[in-house]
Amino acid sequence: MNGAESLVKTLVKSGVDVCFTNPGTSEMHFVAALDHVEGMRCVLGLFEGVVTGMADGYGRMADRPSSTLLHLGPGLGNGLANLHNAKKAHTPIVNIVGDHATYHVEYDAPLTADIEGIAKPVSSWVKTSKSSKDIARDGAEAVMAARSGPGQIATLILPANTAWDEANSAANPLNVPPQSKISNETITGIAKALCEDGETLIHMTGRALREDTLNLLGKIQSKTGCRLSCMTSNGRWQRGAGRVAIERIQYPIDIALKQLETVKNLILLGTKVPVAFFAYPNKPSVLIPDSCKVFQMADIDMDLVYAVEALADELDVHNHQPTKQEYSKPELMSGKLTSESIACALGNLMPENAIIADESVSSGRGFMPFTQGANPHDWLALTGGSIGLGLPYATGAAIACPDRKVICTEGDGSAMYTLQALWTQAREGCDIVNIIFNNGSYAILKGELANVGAKNPGRKALDMMELDRPEIEWGALAKGMGIQATRATDADEFNDQLSRAIDSPGPHLIEAMLR
Repeated sequence: MNGAESLVKTLVKSGVDVCFTNPGTSEMHFVAALDHVEGMRCVLGLFEGVVTGMADGYGRMADRPSSTLLHLGPGLGNGLANLHNAKKAHTPIVNIVGDHATYHVEYDAPLTADIEGIAKPVSSWVKTSKSSKDIARDGAEAVMAARSGPGQIATLILPANTAWDEANSAANPLNVPPQSKISNETITGIAKALCEDGETLIHMTGRALREDTLNLLGKIQSKTGCRLSCMTSNGRWQRGAGRVAIERIQYPIDIALKQLETVKNLILLGTKVPVAFFAYPNKPSVLIPDSCKVFQMADIDMDLVYAVEALADELDVHNHQPTKQEYSKPELMSGKLTSESIACALGNLMPENAIIADESVSSGRGFMPFTQGANPHDWLALTGGSIGLGLPYATGAAIACPDRKVICTEGDGSAMYTLQALWTQAREGCDIVNIIFNNGSYAILKGELANVGAKNPGRKALDMMELDRPEIEWGALAKGMGIQATRATDADEFNDQLSRAIDSPGPHLIEAMLR
C-alpha cells in the first residue's frame, strides 16, 4: 500500500465517499488510488472554482464533508472564491492539495508556491504531510477538523513522494469534539429579555434554520410574541408550507434599517449584529438602533439545537402551538417576463422537497414572499458574496441528494464565472433546472453605482456593467456542454418551459430574457 491508497482508505472509513477533483501531475498517485480503493465516487470539474463550489453544495445538503483534489498552489488559488463562500456557510470540506515532492521544493520549479499561506485564509485547519507513514493519520485528523463545530474547511497538503512511497495502513476515524453548550445563566438572561416589554427579535442562522429547531422557535414566538429573523444569506434554510416562516433581513440598506428600527432587544443565535453588506456614504454600517440592547445567546460554533431546546424548557413553551406557514401558491402570470412573473412560476410549480440553489443576486431579490407558502423546500444562498457559486453548488447539491429536484436561479454575469459546471451536470446526469436571468448586464452594479454616490457615469463606466457586445447565447453554451436548453421571452413561455423541465429528469437550462 502506498501513501495515497492509505489516505483514500482513511477518507472512506471516515465517511468521506465523494471526491470533487481537478488533478494534475502531483496528484496522479491519488488518482490511481481511486481505482484501487472501493467506495469513493469521483466527480470531475473542469475548473477548480467548480470543484470547490460543488463541494460546498454537497456539504450543505449531505451534512458531512466531501473531498476536493486540487493541483498545487495555483489550483487551490483558482478555487479560493468558492472556498470563501463555503467558509461563510460553515460547510464541511476536506481539501487534498498536491505538492511537489519534498526533495523537489528547494529547486523552485514553476509551480512551487506557498500552499499553506494560500490555504490559511479559507481553512480552519491546515497541515502538510511529512511522509507516507503520516498520511493516513493526517487524513483522519482532516476529516475530524472538517466535521467539528458547525462545519469547517480542512486543507491537507500532499507532497508527491508521500503519496507514492510505501505506507502502513489506513487510519480509523477520529471522534469529533462535542460543541460547547449554552450556560444556565445565559438561558435565564435570554428568557428574561424575551419577557420584557418592547419588541424582541431572535436573529439566527446555521442549524437554527432547520425545520425541527424552527418549530421550537415558533413555540417561543407563540408564547412571548417575539419576532424571528435570519441573515440575508444563509447556508441552508428550510422553508415553505407547514414550516415556521421567519423574516429575512434584506440586502438594500434602507429596507434593512426600516425592518430593524423598532427592535428593542436583539437576541443573536449563531449570528452577529446585522451590518450593511458594504459601506455607503452618509449611511450607517450597523443596522440596529443605537438604543437596541444586544444579547449573545450562542455563537455559531456552539450547539444551537441544545440552546433552543434549553430556552424552550426554561420558558415552558411545549404546550404552545407555533404558527406555521399555510400552503399557498401564487397564480401564474401572463404577458411580459419579469422578476415577479418568474417568482410566481417558481412558487407555483416548485415540487415538494426541492432544493433552490440561489445566486440570482438582483433579479431574485424579491422571490421570498412568492415562495413562502410553496411546497416545502431547502433554500441555499450566496453566503460569502463571491459570485460564481450558483451552477457549481447546485451540482454538488444534486449529487448529495439525487432523489430531489434542484432548481438553480442564476444571474447571467455570475454564471459566466463557472459555466463549466454545466458539463459536469451533463456528465453526472444531475437532476437540475438551471434558470439563467439574462438581462445583459451586471445589473446589481448599476444600482450600486448610484448607491455609493458616483456621479454622472459615462460610457466607460457603463461598459463595465454591460454584457451585450457581443450578446451571450446561453442556449448555445448549454448545448455545447450537453445540456438541453430553451429560451423564454414572455411569462407564458417561461411557465411552460419550467413546468416541462421540472417534470423531466436530468439537467436543463432555461434562458429567461429580462430585457
